Amino acid sequence: MPDVFLRMKRLLYLLICVLFFGSCSEYQKVLREEEVPPKYKMAENLYKEGKYAKALKLFEQIVPQYRGKPQAERIMYYYADTYYQLGDHYLAGYQFERFTKSYPRSEKREEAAFKSAKSYYELSPRYSLDQKETTEAIEKLQAYINEYPESDKLKDANAMVAELREKKEKKAYEIAKQYHHRENYKVAISAFDNYLVDYPGSIYREKVLYYKLESEYLLAIGSYEDLVKERLEVAQGYYKNYKKYYKEGELTEKAETIAEDIKQRLEQYK
Repeated sequence: MPDVFLRMKRLLYLLICVLFFGSCSEYQKVLREEEVPPKYKMAENLYKEGKYAKALKLFEQIVPQYRGKPQAERIMYYYADTYYQLGDHYLAGYQFERFTKSYPRSEKREEAAFKSAKSYYELSPRYSLDQKETTEAIEKLQAYINEYPESDKLKDANAMVAELREKKEKKAYEIAKQYHHRENYKVAISAFDNYLVDYPGSIYREKVLYYKLESEYLLAIGSYEDLVKERLEVAQGYYKNYKKYYKEGELTEKAETIAEDIKQRLEQYK
């Protein structure tokens, strides 16, 4: 009985090898030949089977041959989606964008527009790097949201926009905070002011108001004597502004400690 099972396993292995190498040789044959229709047929089959890397090589060969023909719309969508499925977000975004412009009445246009915008979203780097791609991704997603306000992908698109905006906010916040930590207080205060203008509803708003207060306070106590009083009074104004919004905030205790010291220092001038 064990011999029978062993033979069956060998036969099965042999059959798999024959099928595998047979399909590979067929693929190589189609890839090399000049006839376009067999390439189109095999590319579509491979795409539907999820064999995107193989399908892509064939699509790259046939896309120029079908421009302006009835099959072009279908092929161009497959071509763009192949890049998307392979995780090549740069080319996927570009090709889907071309598709939406070339076929404005296509039933696949909305899906292509979403995948194009999402591809740009995937290209957004971590917050510590330059955020040019993030800005571009927000623009693409917002354009999709504006064009398809009833889309079932609207929730996903809005979530991606919110995530990207938060990333930009964090980048700007970290830059301003670095000035503060490097004791470049004047520049830090200016950066915090600009931040509040650009991101009035930011999740980092309390921290920005606090660090703006702390920057002015540290600038004041490190200043020449004739500038101390004026800068302490400015810092006191920043504390009042912080306290107006955050009576029991994350940094309220620290802010109150600074405010008490400012008060005591100003008493000396009375």
